[in-house]
Amino acid sequence: MTVSVPPGLTARDLHVEPLERAETIPARWYTAPAFHAFDREAVLARRWQYAGHVSRLPDPGTYLCADVAGRPVVIVRDREGTLRAFYNVCRHRGGPLAMDACGHLHKGVLQCQYHGWTYRLDGSLRGVPRFDRTDLFDKRDYGLVPVALAEWDGLLFVHLAADPQPPIEEVIAGIGARIAPQRLATKTFYRRDVYDVACNWKVYVDNYLEGYHIPLVHPELCQVLDYRAYVTETARYHSLQYSPIRDGEQQYGAAEGDAYYYFLFPNMMLNILPGRLQVNLVEPLAPDRCRVIFDYYYDDVASPEARRAIERDLAFSDRVQQEDIAICEHVQRGLASGAYDRGRFSAECEEGVYHFQTLLKEAYAEALANTPAEAGP
Repeated sequence: MTVSVPPGLTARDLHVEPLERAETIPARWYTAPAFHAFDREAVLARRWQYAGHVSRLPDPGTYLCADVAGRPVVIVRDREGTLRAFYNVCRHRGGPLAMDACGHLHKGVLQCQYHGWTYRLDGSLRGVPRFDRTDLFDKRDYGLVPVALAEWDGLLFVHLAADPQPPIEEVIAGIGARIAPQRLATKTFYRRDVYDVACNWKVYVDNYLEGYHIPLVHPELCQVLDYRAYVTETARYHSLQYSPIRDGEQQYGAAEGDAYYYFLFPNMMLNILPGRLQVNLVEPLAPDRCRVIFDYYYDDVASPEARRAIERDLAFSDRVQQEDIAICEHVQRGLASGAYDRGRFSAECEEGVYHFQTLLKEAYAEALANTPAEAGP
């Protein structure tokens, strides 16, 4: 994967100061088209990306599609029950193998929806219609391109690099023990909601990573969480915000307990409440636009009582999301106004934002180090 370095990206921009003395990243990182392309290639395409949950691939011959830094990927469960991931791209002329979000494969094979080439679930090319008169063609040379796949507690991740680094175990280290006895693998998929937001993807991530704005932007949420006990912790590749749920506050489907808000670098969130998992994925669409995917999973999706609680949870989550969309879109306009370049962090409230921006600088520096000198700034 080639990376085009944005003009004017300097060593000063990538220098990391301690939180108490640090500045925020420059406004142009949120607004310049060159940084949009750089983020996709230097950050998202070089990190583990959430693709879905094993519950959506229950049987041999089932599949699940995902988009990773603009690349289409398909995950399949083969006849032996093994999960495999490939680019969702036919080797004939680039056609799609699967077009729905998930489903069952016809006759247990992947078939190009453009010209009908078929592939076994190990990725090998099986059928090539009307190719009898084509010379020097060997089907062994045209198998599907594999993609690295990892599973953790039911969640599926893909990585576009041939040697994915860091291992997924380092990204999620400690999360399972922290949320115990809750387990993510026991959750059942219920619904996906998608929001298009008129802001850079990093604006949305920044906003997620601090509770500083909750009293002003989310007054209703502030009544649900014990804001006074709101804590942020950071690990190597993820951060955690957590708060006790106020005693007796169950109107949104959450029993008493703790609310865990995990961020996995670069663009994934795990919002974990008793009996419920909400996965968010933030996809860059343009310098000033992103798409936020909400996948909802619950322990119980069948009983009437659970369904009523789920509908309350979905309605509440949508209200919070609409509040976040409004403020993030205002922030994007402020970043593009010319009146702002860099700010400062609240050492008390914005450790998560600082952690994310530090990891972003690391990813940028890594991309610069692996880019030929003539392609640099």
